[in-house]
Amino acid sequence: MTEDHNEGRLLANRYRIIKLVGKGAMGQVYQAEDTVLGGLTVAIKFVAQTVLNERRRNRFEQEATICALLGEKSIHVVQVRDYGVDEYDIPFYAMEFLQGKGLNEVIKYRPLSLKRFLRLARQICLGLQCAHQGIYFKGELCSIIHRDIKPSNILIVEDSTLGELVKILDFGIAKLIQANSDQTHSFQGTLAYCSPEQMEGKELDNRSDIYSLGVMMYEMLTGEMPVLPENNSFGAWYQAHRYYFPEPIREDLRIPESLQNLIMQCLAKERDKRPQTMEDVLEGFTEIEKEIDQSQSSFDEVSTGSGDYGGTRPTQSATASDDQYYLNATWPSDKPRQKIVFPRLINSSKGTFPSLWVMLEKQDIENRLLSTRYNQFLFIPSPHPMVLWITALHNSKHGTRWLPCYLDLKTSMGQRTAKSLGELGFYRILFFGLESSDTCDHILTSTIASAQRKKLHDWAKSSQTLNSHASPQMSKQLLRKEFENLKSKIQFKLESLGTDAPSNVSGL
Repeated sequence: MTEDHNEGRLLANRYRIIKLVGKGAMGQVYQAEDTVLGGLTVAIKFVAQTVLNERRRNRFEQEATICALLGEKSIHVVQVRDYGVDEYDIPFYAMEFLQGKGLNEVIKYRPLSLKRFLRLARQICLGLQCAHQGIYFKGELCSIIHRDIKPSNILIVEDSTLGELVKILDFGIAKLIQANSDQTHSFQGTLAYCSPEQMEGKELDNRSDIYSLGVMMYEMLTGEMPVLPENNSFGAWYQAHRYYFPEPIREDLRIPESLQNLIMQCLAKERDKRPQTMEDVLEGFTEIEKEIDQSQSSFDEVSTGSGDYGGTRPTQSATASDDQYYLNATWPSDKPRQKIVFPRLINSSKGTFPSLWVMLEKQDIENRLLSTRYNQFLFIPSPHPMVLWITALHNSKHGTRWLPCYLDLKTSMGQRTAKSLGELGFYRILFFGLESSDTCDHILTSTIASAQRKKLHDWAKSSQTLNSHASPQMSKQLLRKEFENLKSKIQFKLESLGTDAPSNVSGL
């Protein structure tokens, strides 16, 4: 491992660098202590030497200036405290040290509850409102357009007053709108969140950030993207943002219509049809919150879950002793009691076994005592390595119950589960009744065909070297579309078997 020569270094005769805490193509961020202010913990950001040129140096200084001035006006922007150049002529700035989670990590596996969404979204809007209202720069009031609003640029930290405090990060490509200056028309930003006019290289105003906010709010509530391209190229994303209409928000998420309308307005293709200012968006939130308070509904803590597909009672298992072991399993405390399915590795004295955990109404379980079992696995390497694990239970009286879930192959859990499925060639399905206790009601064992087992092994291995180019939700959405296309073929195969006797089918 290469030694980091910055660690332990005294920068500008003031900042003692402790350790590297973040690194990207454009720079590095270190944790440090301010020796002048009694060891106060700060973060030090350097420009990467590999990209350092005069233009980048000027932009980095502008980023520090913007954050310093905005940080004085809003608690929702990271505060910059100092700027300088080290002895090697590398610019740096010192900012408040924040410990928290990126919004992208918070919504990675599960969308936000409505109450939490409103709390965080309002803070994001307040930070953007401050930027759009502008700062005085060289004696002139200049509006700031962020140009890269996305979940990974939103940090959520614990706060004694607010509970959760939002900080907007990375004003590195922000545009400072000055009255008498030439504005750049080059494209910069993140493809999945860019406004149509941003991708066209047009002059931007605050309404471009409002479009990006709309994309992000849709994702915060649904776990999905409002539009998806045919591939991950610039041209495909431009077609999606300019010409594809956002997918309607699913009814089962129980999002107030007024909030859906506000998000769709933010996603309007033409900027004149969007809310014109952040004040408009904030007023919309105020009206939505009043509506919720007056409705007597249970919206506040509605959780959108990780899927709402069900399942049925298993028909056989490996051995009686194994059955009893799994029947003692209890529903996890961190999972909601609602119709969901999720993967889980179970550790026992005999080893580690992959399983699906399913919660349904008890009657739904009882309706499928005899079923044909089917499984298939779909893989997408890009934009984020992901497996869709499809399980289906079918009988002639009650039709087919689909049990899909996902394995993120860039996580340790996803890697281990995929490898385990490939090595063992079977998995257990544990069923829990909504009306029952937290203990497992029934178990089913489903076997996997040898061709599918080899694919799982290969996918897990290859994904270790694959890079993620976008949110995992994007790959989930693409896989879900492929699943919808496959459903009729799978259904036909299950119906053609013509039996309700317990049997197992794997792959097409």
